Amino acid sequence: MSSLKFGTSGLRGLVVDLLGGPAADWTAAFLAHLDAAGLAPASRELLVGRDLRSSSPAIADDVLRTAAALGWRALDAGALPTPALALESLRRGAAAVMVTGSHIPDDRNGLKFYRPDGEITKADEAGIREAFARQGDGRPAAEGGSLARLDGLAEAYIDRIAGFFGPRALEGLRIGVYQQSSVARDVLMEALRRLGAVPEALGRADRFIPVDTEAHRPEDLALLAGWAAEGRFDALVSTDGDADRPLLADETGRVVRGDLLGLLTARQLGARTVVTPVTSSSSLERAPFIDKVVRTKVGSPFVIEGIEGQAGGGAAVVGFEANGGVLLGSDILRDGRRLSAMKTRDALLPIVATLAEAKAAGSTVSAVVAGLNAGAAAADRLPEVASERSGPFLAMLAEGGEAAQAFFAEWGGAAGVDAFDGVRTTLSDGSTVHYRASGNAPELRCYVEAASEAEAAALLAWGLSAARQRLEA
Repeated sequence: MSSLKFGTSGLRGLVVDLLGGPAADWTAAFLAHLDAAGLAPASRELLVGRDLRSSSPAIADDVLRTAAALGWRALDAGALPTPALALESLRRGAAAVMVTGSHIPDDRNGLKFYRPDGEITKADEAGIREAFARQGDGRPAAEGGSLARLDGLAEAYIDRIAGFFGPRALEGLRIGVYQQSSVARDVLMEALRRLGAVPEALGRADRFIPVDTEAHRPEDLALLAGWAAEGRFDALVSTDGDADRPLLADETGRVVRGDLLGLLTARQLGARTVVTPVTSSSSLERAPFIDKVVRTKVGSPFVIEGIEGQAGGGAAVVGFEANGGVLLGSDILRDGRRLSAMKTRDALLPIVATLAEAKAAGSTVSAVVAGLNAGAAAADRLPEVASERSGPFLAMLAEGGEAAQAFFAEWGGAAGVDAFDGVRTTLSDGSTVHYRASGNAPELRCYVEAASEAEAAALLAWGLSAARQRLEA
């Protein structure tokens, strides 16, 4: 049985289930769906990018050759950030496929599909599955086509941000860039230089490192703390593997929560409407500079749907996820400069916007974050938890019956349950524990909110331990 399935960010699964025929078949299904739905570009261009994991070059080659064989003009964009590929796809009105497994381990990979007008929708996912099923024993007959190299996309991606913020936005800030295996590791360095900062490369890796911007690996946190202790940096930055999720630590090495990066981005851009999943902190509703918070299910397709529901009226809209990926829902005009809308997750914009907030305030990143009065929240995950195991556990919590009350007895029981996406339980003291099965990998994620950092840390540790014991019982 294949491990491949659609999650919140495209098709994901084990490399052994994707390489070769499967990658070709799913690419053919995507292109067939575009044709059937009337979404194929007149140019019949397909842009293909990839991250730096070991299997990505071979899978990208499978995608390119399949598209060319089916009569498309296949354009190889090489290794670049997912949002850089998406930006060019929108500019050209072309379809695109990004070969990436984002933050998941190197033995897994995936395909992220883009229509000429942006990310595929959940309806498109269904259409791709139907086209895949219709293929039967073989793909459509080849019609010719071409394959070519496409360069300069990373530079255009940097230009978009640098042109809007200007060369003095981060002037003099000393920024450590944790390069690891992020496909944006050189992009970050150049973008920060263009904005006036002084970046320094740190921790460049020659193997893929699965950096998750929600559930931080202890070794990554130790590296950030060690570099910060040297006292040389105003902040430390990085991204996940394909650079659609940011990681930013303040001058003390403390990682800034992803939802707070999104909130600071909204403030920096003057957006008073934000769209974000239920896993982002409830503190957003208390922010004095935000007029409206629209809550969605987890996943960029749902955030995009929420953004589009706010269309009209001319108000700026910013979407973001708890992992920090920002989706810009509308063009932003400032001092004669335009930042074009891009409704796909981006890591560079929230990194730059947060640093620009600190620079403009003449303050530290930690002080800017503290000024949000956003309370305490934390998140982590239990790896290798298949849906067959997490499903019954989440169903038990959603019922809110005796079993759920007994599960939370140590914390005074459950006072309320919300099963909108996963199960969010409000405890008797007002704290919350939110469990949700990942849509991208066999993981059970746990998000908590509490009155203090210490209480949040304790609640998260308990939440992971209690769930593990329950799942293993």
